[in-house]
Amino acid sequence: MTVTDERESLINDICLCLETHVKDLGELKNILYIVCNNYEITSRCTEIAVADEDRNEELLKRFLIAKTVKGCTKRTIKYYGETIKKTLEEIGKTVDEITADDIRYFMAVRQRRDQVSKTTIGNEIRNLGSFFQWLYAEEIIRKNPMARIDRVKQEKTKKEALTEMEIERLRMAACGEREKAIIELLLSTGCRVTELVNIMISDIDGNRALVHGKGCKDRYVYLNARAELAVEVYLEARTDRNPYLFPRGKSIAKMERRGIGQKDYCDWWKNADNVVDGHSDASSIESITRKIAKKAGVERANPHKFRRTCATMALRRGMPIEQVSKMLGHVEISTTQIYLDLSEDDLALAHKKYVV
Repeated sequence: MTVTDERESLINDICLCLETHVKDLGELKNILYIVCNNYEITSRCTEIAVADEDRNEELLKRFLIAKTVKGCTKRTIKYYGETIKKTLEEIGKTVDEITADDIRYFMAVRQRRDQVSKTTIGNEIRNLGSFFQWLYAEEIIRKNPMARIDRVKQEKTKKEALTEMEIERLRMAACGEREKAIIELLLSTGCRVTELVNIMISDIDGNRALVHGKGCKDRYVYLNARAELAVEVYLEARTDRNPYLFPRGKSIAKMERRGIGQKDYCDWWKNADNVVDGHSDASSIESITRKIAKKAGVERANPHKFRRTCATMALRRGMPIEQVSKMLGHVEISTTQIYLDLSEDDLALAHKKYVV
């Protein structure tokens, strides 16, 4: 009988048990590696032992622990967990039995039966590929079925930024100091909406703000004069002690019971009694931008479109793409290029300016 060292499995199991109690799992894992270095650890073999969890579920939890240790955000971990679990349930086999043909069948079913987009199936398969790559690297499976799966070729559609006229219409349609601050911050900083809602008042220092980006990577973003003034006016109207720039509010039903009608709902945040612990969630900011866009007669002005607009306007005004990429918090410049909305006129002007 072959005896294998189960040190990694034990350490992962300990991390799994302590996940909710330990802030830095990476540091804990390093300590456990050092402590266990002088020991040989093997799993106990018993015929009557019954697994408490399904094998797929157990391995998925271990994978998510590894991703957490690597520094992935809670949102990313949740997305990995939901998509991979759903995929494994659809295929209906353990990871040891899944073949490339099973994955191809799953992709076909998702596209034909469920009518999902190529972007969706591409994301699901990329997450599954990351899971199987981890299983293979950990020598849990002998072959990686994803090695024979081609990447889903996604159609590249041109995504437009807001025009200068649309921007002015949105500014005019914004209701009250809070909405104006949201609009100006999105336009000036190019923040992701998840970054925006996590900004604390203490993170703002004059014309710059510290944001917490993907992969726990902090960076500074900068406020132009409009944004800085909008935030200053908004904060002066605040009466609560919530530390977040955009605090969470009570439900509309609770506010209405306190006598706040639809007409006054725009200014709910001015009353400290309406503010609760925590920050606004991303969906509430998205809802606000959609409402403002509808009022202004602007099509699809979601927070991501503001981000694209910020990047496009910066590049048009001469900011080097490397700096635009850093401003957006991108690791690769190729990611930044996806955001840009540059016309043939922009290219022609750039050609006259830079090409001999």
